[in-house]
Amino acid sequence: MILRDRIELFYPQDISKIDRQQALQTFNELKFFLNNGEVRSASPADGNHAIGWVVNEWVKKGILLGFRLGEMKDVSLDEHFRFFDKTTLTLKKVTEDSGVRIVPGGTSIRDGAYLAQGTIVMPPAYINIGSYVDEGTMIDSHALVGSCAQIGKRVHLSAASQIGGVLEPIGALPVIIEDNVFIGGNCGIYEGTVVKKNVVIATGVHITRSTPVYDLVNNTIIRSSKELPIIIPEGAVVIPGSRAIDQPFAKQNHLSAYTPLIVKYRDASTDAATVLEASLR
Repeated sequence: MILRDRIELFYPQDISKIDRQQALQTFNELKFFLNNGEVRSASPADGNHAIGWVVNEWVKKGILLGFRLGEMKDVSLDEHFRFFDKTTLTLKKVTEDSGVRIVPGGTSIRDGAYLAQGTIVMPPAYINIGSYVDEGTMIDSHALVGSCAQIGKRVHLSAASQIGGVLEPIGALPVIIEDNVFIGGNCGIYEGTVVKKNVVIATGVHITRSTPVYDLVNNTIIRSSKELPIIIPEGAVVIPGSRAIDQPFAKQNHLSAYTPLIVKYRDASTDAATVLEASLR
């Protein structure tokens, strides 16, 4: 029986009655392929797909199966550095041959996360199970790559930025950051947002499924729907902004609500730092 079929078999079973040895073997096989980038929790879609990505539900089911199979274990370093976690959710074993540079200082990468060659991880950072980080990407200090998030090639995830994890519900798309994206410091990208190629996101931008994004170039508002997440178009330059609240008390007190603004689109010949600096002046 292939891996996918075994996960589908074990996932709905009562954990107290499951064939524990076979289920653990199945989960460990899944982690092996996740570690190598051979399976992913979400994959690029073929053709004219509305989002451009599809969820691999069976992979997310397999990860959740691993959580259910795990038992609490003391994994403390010593009496001063105490840690307790599930036996199934160990840390990833990264060697010098992997081509990944992990700078000393408190970074944790869970087993079942993929880091391609040329990835750089600055301390402290956290990369969760099911995530995929492609080649040449920089994960800066205090950054988070949540469970199942997909990060493309040559992405710069600046200090203190958070890429939310979407493990549940099973069918929900995780956060997608495509190739050549620059994300400024202290940003938050959550709830299945898709950031297309060559996007520049300025410091302090936060995007959730309920956050409308105002495109000042095309005079449009980007919203999510039941079928679609927030999708930031290719090459967009996004900065923090605000919009007036049309309500008597808000008007009386000159209140406004936060919203991201697309202020321009990158020229192919302009690098991210240059275009961002020009947009913020």
